[in-house]
Amino acid sequence: MARILVINPGSTSTKIALYEEEKEITKEEINHDAETLKKYKNVIEQFYLRLNAIKNWLDRNGINLKDVSAIVVRGGLIKPVQSGTYIVNDIMVEDLKKGIGGEHPSNLGGLLGRALGDKYGIPVYTLDPVAVDEMENVARISGLPELPRKSQSHALNIKACIHRYAKENNLKEEELNLIVVHMGGGISVAAIKNGKIVDVNNANQMGPFSPERTGSLPSMKVVDLCYSGKYTFDEMKKKIVGMGGLVAHLGTNDAREVEKRIQSGDKKAKLVFEAMVYQIAKEIGRMAAALNGDVRTIILTGGLAYSKRLIEIIIDMTSFIAPITLYPGGDEMEALRDGALRVLRNIETPKIYS
Repeated sequence: MARILVINPGSTSTKIALYEEEKEITKEEINHDAETLKKYKNVIEQFYLRLNAIKNWLDRNGINLKDVSAIVVRGGLIKPVQSGTYIVNDIMVEDLKKGIGGEHPSNLGGLLGRALGDKYGIPVYTLDPVAVDEMENVARISGLPELPRKSQSHALNIKACIHRYAKENNLKEEELNLIVVHMGGGISVAAIKNGKIVDVNNANQMGPFSPERTGSLPSMKVVDLCYSGKYTFDEMKKKIVGMGGLVAHLGTNDAREVEKRIQSGDKKAKLVFEAMVYQIAKEIGRMAAALNGDVRTIILTGGLAYSKRLIEIIIDMTSFIAPITLYPGGDEMEALRDGALRVLRNIETPKIYS
């Protein structure tokens, strides 16, 4: 029986699980305190913090890596790739260390997987990384030729939602036009045409602000801030990804905490929260236009999809486009597991990153 160890680094947590074939043996979300994460200049510096947390989890659960058949990790910002399952090879590891496609918590996935797998000769895979690129050419053009828009998204969960919706409704993926909204520490709003991600905001740089990212900003004001002398290059990057959004306005990246403040009468918390949801709904409208209004359903997924307050606002603002389908929390862990199992069962040949 194949045992699969799944590692999924997010912006504020590391999800980890052990499966025997499709059966879940144990799973946990290891949360990382926002104040602790502030101490690190970049994501890669968090490597040992997260590795030690995983090792402690393995010890607590009595898991021997010698019994693991494969490790599968959430993919990071590598070079643009096709959808599918990839071997985490040395070239990919180096690109993740360099941050060749930008900085993102998922860049740690391949590094953590290899650190554990190399010791016991365990193969390490990744599936539908952030860098999956199916974007149409017209969507790549920005107002400056040297700054093209890039396809970077929560592709793993977006693709998992497409698979799930097609299966549940007995439909072919290649015939589906959808809008999929992944809402976590970062927010990706994707236009799905014939099963492919033809347009999506880069959650690190564009679109709605999120629990810890700024989203789109007034560009001239950003230029002024960069040249104000108040911040270094690294500090500015951290303000945009990691210390933006709810963290910048309210000092927390926990939307549940924000909702508690709202319930206790905090007017600022209410305004900021509603502004975030307002921007999500506007981005959904943008993606509806990218699909010429031909949208079968709007899928809301990720941790924020558990928020009744958030869902009600989005329904009020977007129900004229299409009905809402809720997949709260996401299927990322199961999607990663299934990718590894397809390889182990020789159903799929893993792709080679180069």
